[in-house]
Amino acid sequence: MRESGLRARTLILAALFACAFTGLVGRLAYLQVLRHAELAATAERQYAKTVTIRPRRGPILDRNGHTLAASTPAESLHAQPRRIVNPAGVAHRLAPILAEREADIRRHLASDRSFVWLRRRLSPSAADAVRALGEPGLDLAPETVRFYPNRELAAHVLGFDGVDGSGLEGIERVWDAHLGGASGKALVERDALGRDVTTTPVVIKAPTPGAGVSLTIDTTVQYLAERELDAAYRRTGARAAIAIIMDPRTGELLGLAVRPTFNPNTFALATAREWRDRAVTDPFEPGSTFKVVLAAAALEEGLVKPTDLVFGGNGSITVADTTIRDWKRYGWLTFGQVLERSSNVGAIRVGLGLGRDRYYRYISDFGFGTATGVGLPGESRGVVRDPRRWSGLSLATLSIGQEISVTAIQLAAAVAAVANGGRLMQPQIVRAVLDAEGHELRGFEPHPVRQVISPDTARTLTRLLVNVVERGTGHLAAIPGYEVAGKTGTAQKLDPATGRYSHTPGVLSFVGFAPADDPRFVMLVLLDEPVNEQWGSEAAAPVFAAIGREVLRYLGVPPGNTPPVQLVAAPAPRARAERARQEERPARDGAPPGGESTASGGSGESGAGWPPAGAAGPSMPDLAGKTLRQALTLLATRQVEVQIRGRGVVVGQVPAAGATLGSSTVARLELAPR
Repeated sequence: MRESGLRARTLILAALFACAFTGLVGRLAYLQVLRHAELAATAERQYAKTVTIRPRRGPILDRNGHTLAASTPAESLHAQPRRIVNPAGVAHRLAPILAEREADIRRHLASDRSFVWLRRRLSPSAADAVRALGEPGLDLAPETVRFYPNRELAAHVLGFDGVDGSGLEGIERVWDAHLGGASGKALVERDALGRDVTTTPVVIKAPTPGAGVSLTIDTTVQYLAERELDAAYRRTGARAAIAIIMDPRTGELLGLAVRPTFNPNTFALATAREWRDRAVTDPFEPGSTFKVVLAAAALEEGLVKPTDLVFGGNGSITVADTTIRDWKRYGWLTFGQVLERSSNVGAIRVGLGLGRDRYYRYISDFGFGTATGVGLPGESRGVVRDPRRWSGLSLATLSIGQEISVTAIQLAAAVAAVANGGRLMQPQIVRAVLDAEGHELRGFEPHPVRQVISPDTARTLTRLLVNVVERGTGHLAAIPGYEVAGKTGTAQKLDPATGRYSHTPGVLSFVGFAPADDPRFVMLVLLDEPVNEQWGSEAAAPVFAAIGREVLRYLGVPPGNTPPVQLVAAPAPRARAERARQEERPARDGAPPGGESTASGGSGESGAGWPPAGAAGPSMPDLAGKTLRQALTLLATRQVEVQIRGRGVVVGQVPAAGATLGSSTVARLELAPR
């Protein structure tokens, strides 16, 4: 009996051991096979952690290689709240280092989340102080901090990046994929208490540095523009202000200034209103600066000549039951005087003679109603209504720059087409993309859009615009020693409450170029709703002169001695205030803008000898091997129409090098990759 009982107990015990062993083997198999990957990762997290290595963001340079934006190494502090035993004590020690409230830090550390950021981009001294705490659950991650050495300079062009290193505005946003690079990963070992072991991290994946971007902006030109614009913005109490400086030969933007502005190093302290790049995002009614487009169309179509007479209606004209008045009662004016004195009645008569379809074609050809493609975020197309939706008043109001909305960049590009011989160029802000070592990866050549008017028409219109400055409303834009061509504008704004144009100052502007015979820049100056000025001739024209004088000196353009061409007798001298009021703000009776009229504008006898003869027999330069930018620069002084086929460098040209160029010559260039 005892023997059988002993045997039974032995068998039971053996069975229990067998079951336990089987269970242990099964458990080991479950842990080592089925949950191997999960447990291995858990173990790795206990003795090592994966950190993100953020790449260095590529620099942004100006056209001369000066740094506008760069990145420097920094560290950011984050925490794992579940690993922090005493949140209150850690918060007490962190508060003076981070210069934050202890309660706020304690709230983050007491979170039930597994990861929280405490401070991005610490100063080196703060990072060292955190590291000295040796607190488990606090970690420093390597990052970079974006630095803008010139503070507000070109802020709206550059934009800024966010705390995660991605571009949020301006060039930083548009070229984020190139500037940002690609993040890497590294392993950092930990000890039994979870503290980082001071060994070199093991790089799993190396970060790829961001590429650089070279802009067309010239830092010196940008500074000159911002200095004078800021002074005018403060002096006039304007709601906003814009200055654009463009090379008409290439379409490259040399300067783009906007007020109000902000410091991109501390962008979070500014408002969205201050961030906004109004030069591309905000359309406005241009007023009489748009008469440049009207004049170009009328001259190109042969509707008028500079000395043709246009009746000023003794100061008023009625179209579609609406009366529009000039500031002064003009009788007969030459077409040149219509521009000089910015006569609205004269411009309307010319516009009515031009007709709806022809005028709309030139408006479109000059680029209005279409985004320019300058390469800055948020660009507006402006507002140009289809002619089928025009009312009886539309043609008249469009002739004086109302019932249409344009952006500053569109208007500058359109006048640049007049300055460079009738060729519309696409505005350009990026010159090249660079690699991490600063070598050019890809360059961007000037892009001609279309030939809008002939070189002859462009030359004729240029002389008329010179007279606007020499003896018309733009006299305060004159730069001693240089011929300046340009046009003033004083545009009213529609009052939303009444649906009519307000009599308070709206958009005051001046757009022009210098030197007139070989333009080195086109500039638009715009002041939005200034408090202390009423006329574009008084507010914007002097800013143009102040900036232009310094830009010409900086570019090394010597003063010329050629007197301006006189087409008609100069008006009698008058006081500054009276001359300033020869502006374009119309007085209007009746309803707000409406439709189209079939009335025609009158023109009198045409004068002889127009346009003035140019230099005798310029010759075609040798363009072989030249880039498009170089070729256009050389041809700019010849004032010939240019037709381009292909991309790259010039491999063929007609006429041949040395051939004599006439006023109607068309230069045809064949381009191919190097």
